Amino acid sequence: MRVLAEADAREVNAALERLKPLPVHAEVRKPEVGLVMLRGRIGGDGAPFNVGEATVTRAAVRLESGEIGFSYVLGRAVEKARAAALIDAIWQSTEGRARVEADVVAPLAASQAERAAEQAGRTAATRVDFFTVARGEDA
Repeated sequence: MRVLAEADAREVNAALERLKPLPVHAEVRKPEVGLVMLRGRIGGDGAPFNVGEATVTRAAVRLESGEIGFSYVLGRAVEKARAAALIDAIWQSTEGRARVEADVVAPLAASQAERAAEQAGRTAATRVDFFTVARGEDA
């Protein structure tokens, strides 16, 4: 689910296309947009405080075989939430798990790792190393 959450809507919809033909399914919970409160801590261990709110979209889908897939995605991404919930439900089925891992998770994870490495390279290029030169005044 982390891989699906970090992918953009276009990538999730393309991943769902690779799983066609899709199993018979019904929406248990149509995609809904709402808010969640974000909480933080000063220094990572201080008293918790409310940072603000973020928009999320949630969905739930049930396959004819009984598996229920859920998704919560950041933003107002209705189609992404529906597609991610369906992929989650297919992953839960015995016959669908290997297919989802090979056709959806592996390619998306590789793409995300490539983007992260590219970002790390761009960030490293701007790194500045500070050092202190001894002036010899300290006897």
